[in-house]
Amino acid sequence: MKRDLEKSMLSVLRIAAAFMFVTFGAMKVLALPTGPGPAGAAARFLSFVWFGGLLELVGGGMMLVGLFTRPVAFVLSGEMAVAYFTTHFPLGFWPTLNGGVPAALYSFLWLYFSVAGGGAWSLDAVLERRLAANAKPK
Repeated sequence: MKRDLEKSMLSVLRIAAAFMFVTFGAMKVLALPTGPGPAGAAARFLSFVWFGGLLELVGGGMMLVGLFTRPVAFVLSGEMAVAYFTTHFPLGFWPTLNGGVPAALYSFLWLYFSVAGGGAWSLDAVLERRLAANAKPK
């Protein structure tokens, strides 16, 4: 019973974090609801920020549904570490002062999911159950 609750809460955390993460990517790539630039413009196509936004949008969407959770989370963790150390850390050591709290927190959160997986409510879990069912002798 406790184990089922833990797997469910892991999924709730993944879904909530991924939903918020997707909004960062949508803002950078699609300028939704408002973009990072003046007058809500999206990041310049093929720029460093645009590629980061694309990773956030697509990778966040995959995290939202729990598809290939472990490898996607690992890539996103690295993206957030790069974002922190290239954008925020040069402004100062403390994340609360350099504006890097979201990047640092997401980096560790995605690193956790790269080890823990997507939880009970994920497409990964559905695929696992189907593979297990197909692997049983008939």
